[in-house]
Amino acid sequence: MQTLWNKGVEAAQAVEDFTVGNDRELDLRLAKYDVQGSKAHIAMLSKVGLLPKEEEARLQKELDIILQQIENGEFVLEDIAEDIHSQVEICLTRKLGDLGKKIHSGRSRNDQVLVDLKLYMRAELEAIRSQVLELFAKFQSLSEQHKNVILPGYTHGQIAMPSSFGMWFGAYAEALCDDMYMLGAAHRIANQNPLGSAAGYGSSFPLDRAQTTEALGFEDMSYNSVAAQMGRGKSERAMAAALGCLASTLNKFAADCCMYMGSNFKFISFPDSLTTGSSIMPHKKNPDVWEVMRAKTNRIQGTEAVISQMTANLPHGYHRDFQLLKDTLFPAIDSTKECLAMCSYMLDNIGVNSHILDGSKLYDDMFTVEEVNKMVVEGVPFRDAYREVGVAVKEGRYHYDGAKTVSSLKHTHQGSIGNLCTEEISRKMSRAADWS
Repeated sequence: MQTLWNKGVEAAQAVEDFTVGNDRELDLRLAKYDVQGSKAHIAMLSKVGLLPKEEEARLQKELDIILQQIENGEFVLEDIAEDIHSQVEICLTRKLGDLGKKIHSGRSRNDQVLVDLKLYMRAELEAIRSQVLELFAKFQSLSEQHKNVILPGYTHGQIAMPSSFGMWFGAYAEALCDDMYMLGAAHRIANQNPLGSAAGYGSSFPLDRAQTTEALGFEDMSYNSVAAQMGRGKSERAMAAALGCLASTLNKFAADCCMYMGSNFKFISFPDSLTTGSSIMPHKKNPDVWEVMRAKTNRIQGTEAVISQMTANLPHGYHRDFQLLKDTLFPAIDSTKECLAMCSYMLDNIGVNSHILDGSKLYDDMFTVEEVNKMVVEGVPFRDAYREVGVAVKEGRYHYDGAKTVSSLKHTHQGSIGNLCTEEISRKMSRAADWS
């Protein structure tokens, strides 16, 4: 295996197998970004006089060929390459001889992998942002579509107060706004250029880090070279925290759907093709999609804890421990995108029960607050009204005679079932999703 750090003595095979692990496979995700970083780097080397223009042009041409191979799915990491960085250099030296070796001047694998990861995380966060916006739009649409359909609200797992499907769907839409703020914060952390910090202490070459920052589209750079290297682990942890926040929202919605699909509720339904059956009970329609999503999102939420433990108690500078962060973060990214896509697909096929209250006295207790409030408006002190209704419930005398509709309940304040503030929530998401 060709290693960039080789000094004439090869590592024992057992050591190589243990330290490299599956890092080479994970590195394929970074291939495009490694080439982009290299292109920006050699353009800067040429500008500052460390690489003749003619040589830069030859290197850029070959890098473009490699980039096209990556886009076409033709690029592979050979057995002789330790990682993506050495594979790119191998490809260049095969075509250009010693010229290919000049690509590494003024940088280290430390800042090279950092810039690859920053570019990768930035792109993945932007892809997730698009998925969240799509899911948000569906929640908002369903909220408006079903805003007048009463849904029993629960606290402590018990019937509590009137809610609505509009409020339920709208709640998850607004929850995604908070998640988007978290994703945006992670994006800001990732969107800083570490290239030029080398092994963590800069270089004696007159590097122009502002040029590579602009060329790679970074919002800013990590100025202090030590601080740039300290970003390894922090960027991954920030992204994991954002993914965990988003996963928490999806997890709660999945749990709601599992409950609401139950035969004791029957609040929502899905086509048979999106549920599974029992091997023994012919009546079953199991919410397997939501149960698996519930488990997957719980696992995503644990990613930050794993990363924080892997990076604890490390002094500044690079440590090989960081290599395992990819093996932790990358699957969480994949799982998040899968859960977002599946949640969006399921929402396209959700059925809402608009007759939950029809002919049923089961949910009458959720209107007790309405009765208390009515008495307060008529002049009865709140505590007296509360006690009177409570005694009626206890003695079995309470029954609700009012209309069980959203309009009749007269909930008018912002965020109530009669005033969902859908437009305001949309404006909030627009602000949260603006990462410029």
